[in-house]
Amino acid sequence: MDNIEIKGVHFNVSDDAKEYIHKKLHRIDYASDLIVDLLFTLTKEKKGYTLVANINFRWGYSTHIEVKNFDLFEGIDKLMDKLELKVTKEKEKIQEHT
Repeated sequence: MDNIEIKGVHFNVSDDAKEYIHKKLHRIDYASDLIVDLLFTLTKEKKGYTLVANINFRWGYSTHIEVKNFDLFEGIDKLMDKLELKVTKEKEKIQEHT
């Protein structure tokens, strides 16, 4: 999975946070050939963060996952849980149709 973009809104995403996201992405390595690109948008709010992942799959389907959390790294964990679940569901759908 080469096309991964991480951007921050109202703050600069630290190298630690970027590294943490990349480290967590190993959880969906099994589906890397199905994903065209991934865009993470991390927004700093008054009370915490809104974390969004936009995924584009190779068959043209795209999806949007959103999590709100007070702690950035805890939010990343929750976002990755939802991301892994969504990717697994999409992979199963594709396997059913082949």
